[in-house]
Amino acid sequence: MLASAIMTIAKFIVGFATGSLGLISEGLHSLFDFGATVLTYLAVSVSDKPADSGHHYGHGKIESVAALAETALLFITSIWIVYEAFHRLVTGCADVEVTWWSVAVISISILVDISRARALKLVAEKTGSQAIEADALHFSSDVLSSGVVLLGLGLVAIGYPKGDPIAAVGVAVFVCLAGWRLGKRTIDTLIDAAPHGSLEMVREIVERIPGVAAVNKVRVRPAGSVLFVETEISVGRGLPQNRVDEIRFAVAEAIKARMPEAETIVIARALALDDETVHDRVVIIARNHGAAVHHVTVYHAHGKIHVGLDLEVDGRLSLRIAHDMASRLENEIRAEFGGDIEIETHIEPLQTRVLMGGDVAERELEKIGEIIRKLASKTEFLHNVHKIRARQTDEGLIVAFHCRTDAGRSVMEAHNAVDELERQIRREYPDICRIIGHVEPARDS
Repeated sequence: MLASAIMTIAKFIVGFATGSLGLISEGLHSLFDFGATVLTYLAVSVSDKPADSGHHYGHGKIESVAALAETALLFITSIWIVYEAFHRLVTGCADVEVTWWSVAVISISILVDISRARALKLVAEKTGSQAIEADALHFSSDVLSSGVVLLGLGLVAIGYPKGDPIAAVGVAVFVCLAGWRLGKRTIDTLIDAAPHGSLEMVREIVERIPGVAAVNKVRVRPAGSVLFVETEISVGRGLPQNRVDEIRFAVAEAIKARMPEAETIVIARALALDDETVHDRVVIIARNHGAAVHHVTVYHAHGKIHVGLDLEVDGRLSLRIAHDMASRLENEIRAEFGGDIEIETHIEPLQTRVLMGGDVAERELEKIGEIIRKLASKTEFLHNVHKIRARQTDEGLIVAFHCRTDAGRSVMEAHNAVDELERQIRREYPDICRIIGHVEPARDS
């Protein structure tokens, strides 16, 4: 602002003293530069304020409003310069005196403008400020327009008086070009035009993130030095919520790494992937339905898909309510696969409340352990029963034990063996209401 004020005063003094329209035009240009720089200062001060309840996207667009005002000033300046230049060319009233101090003022002006343009460009690149970038563009064009004025003074000095008004028209051309570039960019920002290439860049970044099945939508809008990016992605509907959150975070971080000025919103939509099995789809439907299912069995027979599953519901519910829940789940599955599917649901009671209990007497625990070890020794491959616990609760006796088997056996074999052992234990000790058998791989010898 100080530089603009000093150069404005100097150009006006020399311009009116010598009668040079080019210098007077430059003085006007510098005067408007001074006003534009004041606007830039005020705009940057306001735009730096954080978002508040009335401005959810911050105050960045105030810079665009300031830049638009600067554009209007540039075109007003150009109109006056062109009018006065043509008036002098038509009437021949162009009494211009070329002095060493008029040349000195223009030369110093060029050096000052080069310095200001470089300083502002560096700051604009660091901060992304549109208003500061507009000022840098202004002063870059000022260097050229001052050069044209210097050329006009040279033409006058060698005996061509019309060189000065012609130089003034040249200044007006440079000012109009600067105003056109600035105005176009400012209007694009005010109407939320996405920066050139930004959509393609964001899409390219997001598509590379593992877990993103598709990029559905990308929207980018600038506001001062901030770029608001909103992207909608598709992820496999079978993914757990924490994995979806990880993908969303990875997308936002990847965009931030390539576009530091970006503030990103990532929306994830569930997508049915081509590689989902029937089992996967049934489990996903149950989860979305809020149902706890296990032991899902899928098989094909007589040209139909047959699905069997265990549905866990609160054991305190009435059978009518539980059956209605099972029917709703079955209808959801039929809607997914079509009506030509057979579904069988086994309803199981789910323990939803915390039971209060305590350890059984030592003698009873020894008796239970003896029964478990004896029965386990008769199985084909279960051995080394340990960590036997027995506790009496509000709903009955709960027994837990660990045992081992060959590490190479399948989960199905181990599960069936433990199930059979649990059935035999209940026959020997009917007071048990719940048995939890944990099978482990045998340790290396």
